[in-house]
Amino acid sequence: MATAQQSVDELKKTIRSAGLRSTSPRIAVLRFLSTTPTPISHGELVEALANEAMDRTTVYRNLQDLTEAGLVQRTDLGDHVWRFELKRPHEHTFGHPHFTCTDCGAVSCLPDVSVRVKNGKGVPKSLASQKVEVQLRGVCDDCS
Repeated sequence: MATAQQSVDELKKTIRSAGLRSTSPRIAVLRFLSTTPTPISHGELVEALANEAMDRTTVYRNLQDLTEAGLVQRTDLGDHVWRFELKRPHEHTFGHPHFTCTDCGAVSCLPDVSVRVKNGKGVPKSLASQKVEVQLRGVCDDCS
């Protein structure tokens, strides 16, 4: 997986090892995500990569390709906006918890926690065997 310290050659190798062609847009998307500690929306990424001369469609297609290849994780935090983040195997597990500020909309990753749902009255049996995603909402420190 990519990290902030990786060179362009290392990013190319990461992309190729995931079974994709190493293109300039994919490198740019992966490089930016490797420096972003929180999930960002497609629109935020388009703005961030404005100097790379990529249109919205190119950014979206590359996000989709990188997600399908397992390099990027796509998350909906309950507001119907897909956000994307680099998969960081040593920092987060799949479906790690996020905090969303209800005032400013800022999103931050929280430390990994383990959630276990026990079978019991009113709990569907299949829920206990599935992954549970934790999303917390409240007011962030800057807004409080």
